[in-house]
Amino acid sequence: MDDKDINKLWDRYRKLAMKLSNIGPIIQGTITERTISRNIASSGKKNKKYGPYFQWTFKENGKTVTVNLAEAQVKAFSKAITNNRQAEKILTKMRALSRKICEASAEGVKKRLKTNDSSLP
Repeated sequence: MDDKDINKLWDRYRKLAMKLSNIGPIIQGTITERTISRNIASSGKKNKKYGPYFQWTFKENGKTVTVNLAEAQVKAFSKAITNNRQAEKILTKMRALSRKICEASAEGVKKRLKTNDSSLP
């Protein structure tokens, strides 16, 4: 690979880095909307619904954590989760480019020629 090709790889890498720097807040996890239905005999109604409630679930130190969110928080948390997914996609591309850049920047170990195993005793 010549210097021109390496420079193209670096250009693509820098563009991805710029995208990554403009993403905004990132968090991992998912948001679930929940409603609760209960039978209430004393009220004369067969079912009473409560909610919706919003829960953010994520992993922390190998354990699942669930946090209740106010409806006003859902938009900001959802955006941060979407940002995190975009960041992961960009990082995957950056890792692939990084490998190509590193491989092209220096000569690696030369592979040995295969020997004919039939010549061994």
